[in-house]
Amino acid sequence: MGANERAQQWYLWAKETEPAGTGHRESEQLVVPKKQGNPSRGDPVEGRGCRVTEPSRGKMAGMQGPGTVSTRLRRIAKLAKEAPDLAFTSLAHHIDVEFLHEAYRRTRKSGAPGVDGQTAEQYEVRLEENLRSLLDRLKSGAYRAPPVRRVNIPKGDGRKTRPIGIPTFEDKVLQRAVTMVLESIYEQDFLDCSYGFRPARSAHQAVEAIWKILMNMRGGWVLEVDIQGFFDNLAHGHLTSFLDQRVRDGVLRRAIGKWLNAGVMDEGRLSHPEAGTPQGGVISPLLANIYLHEVLDRWFEAEVKPRLSGRAVLVRYADDFVIVFSAEEDARRVMGVLPKRFGKYGLTLHPEKTRLVPFRKPPSRPKGPAPNGQADGPGTFDLLGFTHFWAQSRKREWVVKRRTARGRLSRALKAVNQWCRGNRHRPIADQQASLSRKLRGHCAYYGITGNAKSLAAFRDGLTLAWRRWLNRRSHKARMWWHKFKKLLAKYPLPPARAIHSKYHVVNPVA
Repeated sequence: MGANERAQQWYLWAKETEPAGTGHRESEQLVVPKKQGNPSRGDPVEGRGCRVTEPSRGKMAGMQGPGTVSTRLRRIAKLAKEAPDLAFTSLAHHIDVEFLHEAYRRTRKSGAPGVDGQTAEQYEVRLEENLRSLLDRLKSGAYRAPPVRRVNIPKGDGRKTRPIGIPTFEDKVLQRAVTMVLESIYEQDFLDCSYGFRPARSAHQAVEAIWKILMNMRGGWVLEVDIQGFFDNLAHGHLTSFLDQRVRDGVLRRAIGKWLNAGVMDEGRLSHPEAGTPQGGVISPLLANIYLHEVLDRWFEAEVKPRLSGRAVLVRYADDFVIVFSAEEDARRVMGVLPKRFGKYGLTLHPEKTRLVPFRKPPSRPKGPAPNGQADGPGTFDLLGFTHFWAQSRKREWVVKRRTARGRLSRALKAVNQWCRGNRHRPIADQQASLSRKLRGHCAYYGITGNAKSLAAFRDGLTLAWRRWLNRRSHKARMWWHKFKKLLAKYPLPPARAIHSKYHVVNPVA
């Protein structure tokens, strides 16, 4: 079949799927992958694809709002799914004022302002004018990405900090719009092993997936990997080559390039790092997933797993991932080649945090209580704030259990203690409401089946911190225990519940 016939088929298919009332203002150019074999007279020239004209959708009367935007995104996703080797060369025409309105609606309004100090409320005063100006600058190439404002937040046990980049609110809106378009394409490419920052996927699903894998395999060898400064060392050149495989739209690619090179404002000093993408930006998680999809996910599935003697499963959440092996030899081989693979793309594995953990199911134990209910011998590993370990169930069967990682628990209690210290002058009712929200928020993430002891430890620590700082409000009004118990009866704290329980559904608001 020649190029003209294929182009006609694409046009007819697009025309059939086009809803009534669609405008034909612009054309969407699609690069059709070249077939294998000897090229015929009508085949596209090597290195270039034939252009397929597809009518785009303009504004449709009577169909304003998120429905129109979601229809466009579904259409892009359908094309991407049906042609996994297709590169989109024209996507920007999907972004119009209506699209930016939907991006604005999806953008979080309570975030900290960027370098310009503009808040969401200030931007909303002249929303229509601001969005039209943003669209004109994007399409004409006059858009200039402002530098991100850098702040440092506690990391791990609080002794180290993590740099976070905060874009301006207008930047967040535009990044959200571009992310919506790119996401509809790359969601068709990403593998099931990836869970981080993807629609309808969460950290709890990743934790549940690794639990099921370990239970089905009855343990094994767990390769716990930590990428050192991933967001700061992401190579722009490699990212560009990865994007070229699927997205070649000039408008969107220019915007991405401007965000990567916008610079960082740190305490009044502007710098322009040659690598990395600011962690905290709206589009940064998607770019990170694109990068690791090529560097790790596809490589592991296509090249590593076929060469292994046993079973191996990868679970990744953004730049945090573990690999479970049934055979020790396979685990050590992959552990030896991983630094070379990541080094090829400018990334380094943390020498201390990257380790191989023997996580085999313990041998059967004689009847009787197990010491502390935990096995002697098999190691433990952390993933997404949870420590995984073998323990005996009530039926005296060995199962994989999860508890809040020690560093996460101590960091959460430290934050509560600091809050109680700084807010002990507030009315008791206000303190009780704020502490209740903190407790519910902690349970909303760490409240999983089998983590009752850690949840109770957090609630007890929160209660003790509250009493400690209420006791220091005044030398005269001492908060003795009998008095504090009466206060708790009047201003009770919510119970520590497993929100994500397998056995029952708990309303986190209750």
